[in-house]
Amino acid sequence: MKASSLSMRLGLTVSMMGAGLVLLLATLAYLALTHELEKLARKGLESKMEQIQHSLSQGLDASAIRARPHALMDLVIGHDNFYLTIVGTAPDDSVLLSAGAKPQEPLLTDFTPRETLGYLNWADSNGNQVLSASSLMRLASGERVRVLLSLDRRDDQALLSAYLRATVIALPMLLILIGMGAWWLVQRGLAPLKQFSGVAAKVTTQDLTHRLSVDNLPKELGELAHGFNVMLDRLDAGVQQLSQFSDDLAHELRAPLTNLMGKAQVTLSRQRPPEAYKAVLESNTEELERLARIVSDMLFLAQVSHPAARASFVAVSLMEEANRVMDLFALSAEDKQLTLTLSGDAQVHGDRLMIQRALSNLLSNAIRHSPAGSHISLLVEAYGNHVSLSVSNPGPGIEAQHLPHLFERFYRVDSSRARTEGGTGLGLAIVRSIMTLHQGQADVRSLPGGFTLFRLVFPQVAA
Repeated sequence: MKASSLSMRLGLTVSMMGAGLVLLLATLAYLALTHELEKLARKGLESKMEQIQHSLSQGLDASAIRARPHALMDLVIGHDNFYLTIVGTAPDDSVLLSAGAKPQEPLLTDFTPRETLGYLNWADSNGNQVLSASSLMRLASGERVRVLLSLDRRDDQALLSAYLRATVIALPMLLILIGMGAWWLVQRGLAPLKQFSGVAAKVTTQDLTHRLSVDNLPKELGELAHGFNVMLDRLDAGVQQLSQFSDDLAHELRAPLTNLMGKAQVTLSRQRPPEAYKAVLESNTEELERLARIVSDMLFLAQVSHPAARASFVAVSLMEEANRVMDLFALSAEDKQLTLTLSGDAQVHGDRLMIQRALSNLLSNAIRHSPAGSHISLLVEAYGNHVSLSVSNPGPGIEAQHLPHLFERFYRVDSSRARTEGGTGLGLAIVRSIMTLHQGQADVRSLPGGFTLFRLVFPQVAA
């Protein structure tokens, strides 16, 4: 089944909501009009009944009502929609006065005689709605009579019928206008989305330079466009990084592979003594070990970059992990007569082995570049919402132009020296990836000829 377009669904939804709102308003208006007409009718009856009560109290008795009904009839004559009946309170009393053509005597049985005004809605033989009011009224002689006054509400019915006819005629036109307006508004509102589809169609892995313009966009679409541009920036940076990483990796692997092939070809070019073959195999073994370290570091980087690696995070004491790493490097430090010290403690949330790996890379670099007989300091401290573990050592230091690139993959300050010492160029890149996974960061400060300080900064564990 083919899915309907977003504009069609939004247009239909807005149209249905508009139609429902119009129907609701029309219904409320009808109910309000009905209520007001009923209220006016009752008010009119109440006013007339007060006038009748006033006339009856002006010296009229039962015989006077029959003999001189003009004062009472004047109250209803001239009003074609009023009907008046006056009768005594006894069941067998005859009608004292009847004004109007609508018979009302049968209604007398529907009213219980009472002093207060009572109302009754009913319909005559022609189906016209009638509102009647009845009350016991006291004459000047003290005698009481029942007064029944009815109001023919055919005019009110005609007004309500006219309103309904007008509503039925106007409603389809209103619904059409609402539908057309909703379609136009939806089309106009969704028009900027065409820019999204246009940019998305142009974006490829070879060309990630296209961006959405956020000018004159609604706030919601402006935020979406900004998020879209940020996503493209991340993708562009990732593709550039991957491309650079591929180039660097090819360069790093080419040298040892060329050495292996060259040595093997030269060795096999003529017959050699067993000692020569052994020397070549030993040299090739060193190159293969270096290749294995590069592959192992690459696999570790891929593992660290996966978000699922956070699943094994636990509370970790930085002092305990630093002590373990210092124990591992105790012999290397002793060979160079280096002193290792550790102070401070704090807990972070993370992976123990990864934190050990990051600290091992920093400590091995510190031992490698520290002069013999010097001191390497490890410090754990908490400040604000962060916890840091720093490794500082004296030595030649690092020049300022190298500092921003130290954590890049395969970046070396001294390429020849790093290869001679067996480095892969991935150690500090692994440190940065581990800290990124822990939602922290790694930074460095160095003074040439002075000291170098690497720092791992973690977010503090919530209490």
